[in-house]
Amino acid sequence: MRQLIPVLALAAALFVQSQTVALAIDVVPSGNRNAEQPNIPGASVRRTKAGKTSFDAKYEKVRDLLANDGELTGKIKSVAGKYGIDPIHMVGAIVGEHTYNVDAYDRLQSYYVKAASYTGSFRFAYDGESVADFVDRPEFSKCADKKGSYSLWTCRETVWNRSFKGRTVGGTSFPNNRFSAVFFQPFYAGQTFGLGQINPLTALTLTDDVARISGYERLDEADAAGVYKAIMDPDISLAYMAASIRRSIDAYKKIAGVDISKNPGLTATLYNIGNPDARAATFAARRASGEATWPEENYYGWLINDKLAELRSLL
Repeated sequence: MRQLIPVLALAAALFVQSQTVALAIDVVPSGNRNAEQPNIPGASVRRTKAGKTSFDAKYEKVRDLLANDGELTGKIKSVAGKYGIDPIHMVGAIVGEHTYNVDAYDRLQSYYVKAASYTGSFRFAYDGESVADFVDRPEFSKCADKKGSYSLWTCRETVWNRSFKGRTVGGTSFPNNRFSAVFFQPFYAGQTFGLGQINPLTALTLTDDVARISGYERLDEADAAGVYKAIMDPDISLAYMAASIRRSIDAYKKIAGVDISKNPGLTATLYNIGNPDARAATFAARRASGEATWPEENYYGWLINDKLAELRSLL
């Protein structure tokens, strides 16, 4: 009995500690922190003008796609359930991408047809060096012990930013650009594709999550065609969308102590700008110093919160 008492005391202490941690998570209020929409980037404005359309028209087109396609909204609800998220977060990401980046197709079937066209021989490379060979360089050795695709590719992206981005290394001059843009853009137009507008690097980062939860095959950087098949296929793309949103919600809980799951504008913002772990850490530091109370939405997320009632009605 004497041996059992300390064990019970430790268990009780751990329980109390876990409850304290749980209570310390602050729920971010719904709605926008900014009264007016933050500035829309010039690139998005120019792309929309070039297409002889408007943001309002693009928004209405993707809204109508969701409103008229029960198969699509059914798939969204099903996938969201598997990843433990509210399907409105996925709707927000789809609407944001197709309002500010690309026009939506009129029917879900069109995405399947488009996916089938992405076949052929291509690879992820820069200046003749494949990304598989590139990440074998000694600078990436610190990533070798990382467990899981998320930790591995996040580490590799950090090494790129610190050691290669905008630098000349081993006689090769590397662009001052994102890792995803330099090594994962074999096509002349755009870096994100399909219904979810998933970046190939993002897909590689999340492949373990998607394989575990949805059962799809793991992706390999040496198989560019396989990566594009995954992000172009609407069904698989939805799984990667959900995995991305789940990661953002978890990062802000774990790193910053805030729950963003009740604010679709924030998850949409993070879906747009990426790097949730680093952004959660930056926010946590600003909050600790008194510079910030809550994370803020960008122009993309602001639209989702502003249109939230209408978007929820689609589900």
